Amino acid sequence: MSVTIYHLPRCSTSRNVLSEIRDRGIEPEVVEYLKTPPDRDRLRWLAQETGLGVRGLLRQKGTPYDELGLGDASLTDDQLLDAIEAHPVLLNRPIVVGPKGVRLVRPMELLDEIL
Repeated sequence: MSVTIYHLPRCSTSRNVLSEIRDRGIEPEVVEYLKTPPDRDRLRWLAQETGLGVRGLLRQKGTPYDELGLGDASLTDDQLLDAIEAHPVLLNRPIVVGPKGVRLVRPMELLDEIL
């Protein structure tokens, strides 16, 4: 079973989801997205596959979201993608790609939908 997690080691939710995946006997591909950010095409794909859209992938807490004015509803997906590319910390986490789909795994129970 192929599983990928877009992971931030200092995030407790991300660590817990990674641990749960491993507890199920799966060793996922771990993408530490601050070190290796997904490219624009992958971000667009993640937004589409999660069903959240680009705006739904944005994290506000502990990021430059407010100072960049990303709450402005008139911003386009391309402008939001520009912001995520420039500041990968804006990408919410953990995003898990599993055999049954892609989810922003918040809450943990969403993991069951894709594994």
